[in-house]
Amino acid sequence: MHADAFPRALYRTQQVRAIEQAAAAGGIAAATLMERAATAAWRLLQQRWPQARRINVLAGPGDNGGDGLWLAALARRAGRSVSVCELAPAAARSAAAAQACALAQQAGVVLSDAPDSLPDADLHIDALFGIGLSRAPQGLAAQWIAALNAQRAPVLALDVPSGLDADTGAATDAAVRATVTLSFVAWKRGLFTGRARALCGEPVLDPLDLAPAGMPVPDAWLLDPPRLPPRARDAHKGMFGHVLVIGGSQGFAGAARLAGEAALRCGAGLVSVATRASHAAAVAAQRPELMAHAVESVDQLAPLLARASVLAVGPGLGQGTWGASMLDAALAGGTRLVLDADALNLLARAPRPLPPGCVLTPHPGEAARLLACGAEAVEADRFAAVRRLAQAHGGTVVLKGAGTLVAAPDGNVEVCTGGNPGMASGGMGDVLTGTIAALRAQGLQAWDAARLGVWLHARAGDAAAADGERGLLAGDLLPHLRRLCNEHA
Repeated sequence: MHADAFPRALYRTQQVRAIEQAAAAGGIAAATLMERAATAAWRLLQQRWPQARRINVLAGPGDNGGDGLWLAALARRAGRSVSVCELAPAAARSAAAAQACALAQQAGVVLSDAPDSLPDADLHIDALFGIGLSRAPQGLAAQWIAALNAQRAPVLALDVPSGLDADTGAATDAAVRATVTLSFVAWKRGLFTGRARALCGEPVLDPLDLAPAGMPVPDAWLLDPPRLPPRARDAHKGMFGHVLVIGGSQGFAGAARLAGEAALRCGAGLVSVATRASHAAAVAAQRPELMAHAVESVDQLAPLLARASVLAVGPGLGQGTWGASMLDAALAGGTRLVLDADALNLLARAPRPLPPGCVLTPHPGEAARLLACGAEAVEADRFAAVRRLAQAHGGTVVLKGAGTLVAAPDGNVEVCTGGNPGMASGGMGDVLTGTIAALRAQGLQAWDAARLGVWLHARAGDAAAADGERGLLAGDLLPHLRRLCNEHA
């Protein structure tokens, strides 16, 4: 079952450990939880890989290894051929893991102590570390992970793919690429963003029958977008806002045009584009519903600012004198803002307070410039980065990338599970900017507009990728955005 079918709450690993400790205090022994985890894994294994006759378990020294050993016992009792590659000597096991090991041996499972290579199998079980590792796997563990990733049989990861940081979604090269990840007790927040999107395969949750009473406050949530209100039968275009896209410096007219058309397709009543004089005619010709204006000075921009209800600033803006002057004028106007691309780069270069209700939509590189750090630092903890940005700028921040995050100034974060690698192409961010601006123009607050905009954008990308991810264009999302906006009203 997919993540969408389960509760949206996401937790840090220390919170999950606290849940387990509370269960133990309530009389649920560690061995009982281990048995429940193994039973859940065996049930899933039978559903997904009923033809898998040869099963290999990679068992680490902790309770995650115990889960794998108990699973090995269940599989062997059912007549499967089961091998276990043990990473550590028996003396390192916990009491519950030792019990699981005894059960496996009683069932006839053959345990291999730290073999140099992995046996052939129809299915491999990653039970090396789970959430119990806070550093990159090394030595024999790293060797096994490399071999696991090089072979073709499916991999079931128990709780967390080994080598993945369950809090942040970050990982080194020594991390298991799972086909399915069966998470226990509660969702770990790092399973849905960053490197985790490439490592977890399909995430599945089993809460192991732990009662939800007394659960800690979630650290984050899976994205649950609001719906657009229905339109009255006597509606007119003035009721749905006027978006002004400011961008399209020399050579970048397409960015402003994509943002403008996305705003139209997502229901803005009116959309204007303030762009360089050399681009205005082309933008109008390509999409006549856009009101394209040749703007070379702040004086020419002023009357457009006065008529707009939402500004989308940044697509193709450039970081030269023209772009900087356009951003300064937009910030001074006090109108609701969606800032992207070069608007963010200019803001990083010359930080200043932003008007209330802003939405910022950086990719990791832009986020790094705003935070005065490297992109690697942003990707090392995307949750921390997006929260810092939202608090620093007092607005809603969309940190784009695999597992896009949306953060509010109060620290609330939601994670988008949609989207696909085909969306890693030019212009996708411009479409997202226009989408969020259109939702703001129709009356949604910044937080709701960002959440719904990210969701619509991701779903449109997935729909557009139905014929394949390679070669997906930003403009391919536009008809799907229109359909999804109407379906989600």
